Amino acid sequence: MALTRKAADRRRSKVEALERPQYGWIWKPLLAVLVIYLLVALGLGIWWSRTPAPFALEPAVAEQREATPAARGAVTTAGLRAVIETLLDKPGGYLRNDLAPPGLWLDNMPAWELGVLSQSRRLARALPAMARGEAGELERVEAQLQRDSRDWFYPSTEHRLELALSGLGAYLERLGEGGEVAFADGGRGLAPWLAEVAAGLDDLGGRLSASVARPAVLADLDIEAEGLPGETPWYRVDNVFFEARGQAWALLHLLDAVRHDQADVLEAAGLTGRWEMLVAELQRSQRRLWSPVVLNGSGFGIFANHSLVMANHVVRARDLTRELARTLEQAVPVSVPEATAPAEPTATSPDAPATETAEDTAPAEPTATSSNASASEAAEDAAATPEEGASPAAAPSQDGAAEPEGEAPAAGDESGAPADEAETEGGEAPATEASP
Repeated sequence: MALTRKAADRRRSKVEALERPQYGWIWKPLLAVLVIYLLVALGLGIWWSRTPAPFALEPAVAEQREATPAARGAVTTAGLRAVIETLLDKPGGYLRNDLAPPGLWLDNMPAWELGVLSQSRRLARALPAMARGEAGELERVEAQLQRDSRDWFYPSTEHRLELALSGLGAYLERLGEGGEVAFADGGRGLAPWLAEVAAGLDDLGGRLSASVARPAVLADLDIEAEGLPGETPWYRVDNVFFEARGQAWALLHLLDAVRHDQADVLEAAGLTGRWEMLVAELQRSQRRLWSPVVLNGSGFGIFANHSLVMANHVVRARDLTRELARTLEQAVPVSVPEATAPAEPTATSPDAPATETAEDTAPAEPTATSSNASASEAAEDAAATPEEGASPAAAPSQDGAAEPEGEAPAAGDESGAPADEAETEGGEAPATEASP
């Protein structure tokens, strides 16, 4: 009887357990899954937060060009394409618009991506001015890169970056066909791009220096504390730092690419050494960060101030870039064949012969209106006002040198290239270059 009773009790307990199950054990596997997910997300976050190291330009450009003939502008186009590809191909891909962990938790890498995207946008805006002839692909690339960097719904930022890569690839193929598609000679469009880069670096240096709200600390950096923004909150100091690192990383590769295409222009202007100094300064800004966090110390204390160290490199790069831009604006353009650089009609009088060829090959000085004119007539023509019938090319500019005929209007003019107010930082509008 006892055995029968025990067996009946066991059967009854099993039936009751099936009818009224106890779910208290479920939290254990759920907790284990959650812990594993957090560990995996933490590991991926650390891996994805490692910024890419600077890459060698020659192999990347050779892979982009696919052994096609090198026309002027091919290296610059391929270099920009390689920089944009890095945003998509690095570990984790493009993270700035992620809506799920671990990308949602990260802030340093998205800030770095913004810096790379900012420099890519600046060069993309300058490429149509550098190109010779029709450059519809470059204009479409510029339009794709100007969109919001946090778009996640279709068309997402990744999709637009892929479209920009396709446009650059199509233009790169046209550069290899040996036709008229190439960058213009004489470094056209190079000085405005450098001026815009310098304005962006100036704003970036101010934001980096705003991590310290003490003017005495900023005196050695040649930064006016009165014009700085408000003190950067402690939780955003690392974001500004990594944005600066991203801009310096992208600009380092873009300058190297432009140097290959404009080597003759830089050598003629005597700027090769300055250009290399600028690249070396940006390389120093990419040194390894040994601290696990961005420190915001002061003076000669125990902790360093990484933002001020980066600001020092950025300010030096800004000064070098401004010097390059000013020198290129004043340099004599490289002479080009008349077939590739047709002269535009000028506002000279009907009796005065054209002087475009002399102005393209000689320093900008007041010139005579005719080869047979006497010295006195040349002096009168140089001193004459536009109302007296003198050629605009003979009128000296404010700097004391005559401006070449056919030069595009200054920035801000309705007929000149419009400046993008949203991207031109520092309040300086880039100067426009002469049209071919």
